[in-house]
Amino acid sequence: MNNFYKICLGLGLIFSTSYASMAQKATKYKCMLQMTNYMGEGAYIVVSLVDAKGAYEKTLYIMGSDKKWYPDFKEWHKFFKKKPTNISAITGASVTGGDRSVTTFEIEDSKINKGYTLRFESAVEDKKYYVKDLEVPLTTEGLAAKTEGTGYIRYVRLSAN
Repeated sequence: MNNFYKICLGLGLIFSTSYASMAQKATKYKCMLQMTNYMGEGAYIVVSLVDAKGAYEKTLYIMGSDKKWYPDFKEWHKFFKKKPTNISAITGASVTGGDRSVTTFEIEDSKINKGYTLRFESAVEDKKYYVKDLEVPLTTEGLAAKTEGTGYIRYVRLSAN
């Protein structure tokens, strides 16, 4: 019986080592987001991983936790309705005009330099919705650069943790 446990333990170690080597390696990135000095309510911002064809692949972070406003993100919400996920662990406070927000999220290393982008969508109550307020190309250069926004976001800067 003792040999049986040793064999099971050995097989368990082999399988767990194999599984760990198959898992995608990911890097944590600190994201510093600076808002423009707009007037109005706090902005809700969705950060998504978008593939080379422009299709949503994954929601990385949401600034704004009141789910009643999520349908205002028309493009992202289409994806979210088709592929609902538990987003409670990746939500935070909305961001008001002129404020700065610092968040952290993980990006799989296999997505870098493969045509992916980070899309920042923004919406403010009773104001315009920006599908592509800002997009950061997931390239070595793109991740190191300061990227300017086109709507409520002034700029975003990423740094690997």
